[in-house]
Amino acid sequence: MNTILRKSVLGVVGLAFAGGVFAGPVADARAAVPVVQVAVRADKPVVDKLVPHGVQGEQSRIELSGEQVGNVRAIIAATKKAGMDERAAVVAVGTALQESKLENLGHLGDRNDHDSQGLFQQRPSSGWGTVEQITDPEYATTAFLKGLKQVDGWRDMPLTRAAQTVQVSAYPDHYAQWEQQAADLVAQHWNS
Repeated sequence: MNTILRKSVLGVVGLAFAGGVFAGPVADARAAVPVVQVAVRADKPVVDKLVPHGVQGEQSRIELSGEQVGNVRAIIAATKKAGMDERAAVVAVGTALQESKLENLGHLGDRNDHDSQGLFQQRPSSGWGTVEQITDPEYATTAFLKGLKQVDGWRDMPLTRAAQTVQVSAYPDHYAQWEQQAADLVAQHWNS
């Protein structure tokens, strides 16, 4: 602010103050100065924290059944239990959207990718756990998050890169399309 403008502003403020002190209040001071309040909602995570890099590419979205919403909540609960934040939940939910559309899949026979099962399509033959373990949403999420924690700088990576580093998918870029829906789901269910 330049010197002349600053002195003018200070002069007006000084006159207003002096007028109030010597003449007394004419009206309730709160009525004279409009107060703008900004509502900060503590019940939902901040979008910048959920998608710090912005979404990449065209986004997909599916309608969820009650079972799928239950799996979102299970992923969020396991994330909290693991001591991880909302961003980790977004990465986990986005990964599960790509891998299973948030359906806890058992063995699909000929339609199965090797022996992949559960929300994250983890494979017993790759050391993710037993069939019973990887089809348990809490166990599967915890196993995924354990892998995510081992990825240096995962918080600074786009979702698709963080997910791919853990999952080692044949289609590494496909995770990106679910980031917005994953963020929306985490925002909606983080505190529910």
